[in-house]
Amino acid sequence: MEIRELVHDSEEYRRVVSLRSAILRQPLGLAYSAADLASERDQLHLAGFIGDAPVATIILQPLPEGVGKLRQMAVSAADQRKGLGTRLLLAVEQLARSHGLKLLILHARESALPFYLKAGYTAVGERFTEVGLPHWRMEKTLTDA
Repeated sequence: MEIRELVHDSEEYRRVVSLRSAILRQPLGLAYSAADLASERDQLHLAGFIGDAPVATIILQPLPEGVGKLRQMAVSAADQRKGLGTRLLLAVEQLARSHGLKLLILHARESALPFYLKAGYTAVGERFTEVGLPHWRMEKTLTDA
């Protein structure tokens, strides 16, 4: 898998949005609006490709005070449990460090909780509902690597 940063609203970005939609939104009967996608303009987009096909994606949203929020992580159904998500997560953590971020936060679907715990993230607070599914707020302090 080749991991690369995407330009918002590029052809590659639009193909990755299709992947995100298939994995994260369509199963819940949801879709991205134009406003949803426009709001991602100032965020950093990473995706993993096998050949020309996007197979994994994640968004890094830099926030004030050295915090970054990870959003919209998805791996194609056929490529899950092959270590691609872990590789992408390590890459986005390195990207966050390069932008001077010290703390990453995210909202993890409860089904993804073991994945993030294994990667060194800590659940913070109580379980909550987002997009109709149980989620956990998670965080990880980045160290220099």
